[in-house]
Amino acid sequence: MRRSSLGSSEEAAAEEEELRWAAIERLPTRRRVRKGIVLKRYGEGGGVVVPVEVDVRKMEVKDKVMLLESLLKVPETDNEDLLRTIRKRIDRVGIAIPKIEVRFQSLSIEGEAYVGNRALPTLLNSTLNAIEGVLKIIGLSSSKKTTVKILQDVSGIVKPSRLTLLLGPPGSGKTTLLKALAGKLDKNLKVSGEITYCGHDFTEFIPQRTSAYISQHDLHYGEMTVRETLEFSRRCLGVGSRQMMLEELLRREKTAGIVPNFDVDAFMKATTVATKRASLFIDYVIKILGLDICVDTVVGDEMRRGISGGQKKRVTTGEMLTGPAKVFFMDEISTGLDSSTTYQIVNYLKQIAHIMDETLVISLLQPAPETFDLFDDIILLSEGKIVYQGPTENVLEFFESMGFKCPERKGTADFLQEVTSAKDQLYYWFDGNKPYRYVPVTEFVSAFKSFYIGKDLFEELRHPFDKGGTHPAALERMKYAISKWELFRACFAREWLWMKRNSIVFVFKTVQIAIMAMLASSVFVRTKMESGQMEGAAKYGGALFFSLNNVLFNGLPEIAMTTMKLPVFFKQRDLLFYPAWAFALPIWLLSIPVSLMESGILSIITYYPIGFAPGACRFLKQFLALFGIHQMSLSLYHFAGVLGRIEVIATTIATFALLVFFVLGGYIVARYDIASWIRWGYYISPVMYGQNAIAINEFLHERWNMPIGNSTEPSIGIAFLEQRGMFTTERWYWISIVALFGFCLLFNLLFILALKYLKRK
Repeated sequence: MRRSSLGSSEEAAAEEEELRWAAIERLPTRRRVRKGIVLKRYGEGGGVVVPVEVDVRKMEVKDKVMLLESLLKVPETDNEDLLRTIRKRIDRVGIAIPKIEVRFQSLSIEGEAYVGNRALPTLLNSTLNAIEGVLKIIGLSSSKKTTVKILQDVSGIVKPSRLTLLLGPPGSGKTTLLKALAGKLDKNLKVSGEITYCGHDFTEFIPQRTSAYISQHDLHYGEMTVRETLEFSRRCLGVGSRQMMLEELLRREKTAGIVPNFDVDAFMKATTVATKRASLFIDYVIKILGLDICVDTVVGDEMRRGISGGQKKRVTTGEMLTGPAKVFFMDEISTGLDSSTTYQIVNYLKQIAHIMDETLVISLLQPAPETFDLFDDIILLSEGKIVYQGPTENVLEFFESMGFKCPERKGTADFLQEVTSAKDQLYYWFDGNKPYRYVPVTEFVSAFKSFYIGKDLFEELRHPFDKGGTHPAALERMKYAISKWELFRACFAREWLWMKRNSIVFVFKTVQIAIMAMLASSVFVRTKMESGQMEGAAKYGGALFFSLNNVLFNGLPEIAMTTMKLPVFFKQRDLLFYPAWAFALPIWLLSIPVSLMESGILSIITYYPIGFAPGACRFLKQFLALFGIHQMSLSLYHFAGVLGRIEVIATTIATFALLVFFVLGGYIVARYDIASWIRWGYYISPVMYGQNAIAINEFLHERWNMPIGNSTEPSIGIAFLEQRGMFTTERWYWISIVALFGFCLLFNLLFILALKYLKRK
């Protein structure tokens, strides 16, 4: 195919394109995959259009806009032509596109749950459930939970190149079936049966990367724009095998002497080559999903105004469409969308299923008739059983064979959801020769097995899928799409963006600690602090303890900020966007400048006005100790946030931990006054090491090296330290510093482990 152009310069432009393409063809394949020809406008008003060779990874915004406009003037109609042109180009050189067939046989899923009044989320029930859980673990009590059957002996086949609708009333098990097929089931559920992709079970590949599960819950960072959200998803999910397929395509075309359509060639290269910011592909998804009017608007959340609920639902869908998955399980993607928008999105999904041979299962609650007609197959669930699975055009025939008919003015989807209901079934009975009787779901299931569609389905299931015919690139076997370094860079960039968008919080914390430092300087002012008496030592000790408190409590907002991020993290962790360490490490690293700044402000404002031990070395040592305390506290709050997962619970955990650390820290209760059976707790309290570090730095200075009165007792500084049960040698300062950073490392490791293994509440 060749680009047809208008205007007097048509022949000159065509010749220019030919010359530039010939230059690109002489490049090695790895370089050719990055080079394309696009049209650029020059002159007044952009009247002169010239073909230009560009690096598709570095295309200018106006070039991307012009390329997309040339291919998708009207997305609703032009997208199908674009996909068919791409598919025709691939087929012309004999490249096979990966196809995936999903089978499930005798699949049953059970769970345990409280029923009746015990299931209500009251304080009493929560307490009883917690006590019962502990007693069950130690074997002193059996569980009072009831076994609930979610799916019961369901079997079926989801074929590629066909759009499948999953339909059923609420509570029928649709979400559980989709999660089971996507390999995302909760490990607490009891699962029996078999699920295979092209004959391979889940132990032979990574289902979470081979398929994409789109949840009915819209979980996104409210601070990020639509484009930023989709770009992060694309960056983490990568391009899969598409780049290798494109390289092979270019090699075969060069061998065969085929010259492609230059617009389509540039589009395929720009949307396939892995880059840091895959903007053109993101622009394509945005245009197809109708998000171009809000592309630079923040997504928003409960505290921040953003896009509408329907737009947020489309962002959730687009987030997974940016990846390379060949199988999609979509759960209630039409919530909040009008029927026209739902139709357009489902029509686009039908195009990629039919033209690009992808496998799609979409769960909808009440699709409009025109949307229902887009689907090729339907799986009808009721009471955890499959009532019908097969072509949509035969579903009414099956129910008519059972004595039920859909009224002319009734939508087929509404009829199918109501015909198995005991409440509504009567209204669809049309067999006048027999009196109506309620037909239970089990009878529908048995009848379907003897229906000719059901017979063909179960006959096909009896013959195993031929593994030998599986495309090598169909199943993903690597856990993550990109390298560890790229995962870290992506998460680091997002965390930095999140901090900038929430800069008011960090500004407030800085101002808060500055105000507290000025208050401390005014209360513990130098003129009222005698450094040669025990009374003065007590005052200086109080000033040091006040500084330690300021640093410890300044980081408490981190608990709320951590719990706010967790829903998005758990979703993306389970979808294998990135591992736990890639999420946690940027948070830790970016907290270091914050700690340096806040500890520095406190030290600068308080140290000399209060009159701590003079000397730059002593000042820097106190700053180092406060920095270590601040880092330790932030790490503790991050760990508490994940451990609690809910802000109230996490705050309770952190507050209790601080209470224990303070009581055992050696200042409120001296070391010698702590009961012997709990004195070991003194040595595992981070507050103890922080208090010792700043106290040793102050009271071992030479100005405190004077006797008490005329006695030969130790100096005032050592006497004060001994009175409070603290250590009296300089080496304990460095031991305390090492211990503080050791606790920081420990809490960060626990933070990562909690992120990795805990589930979302």
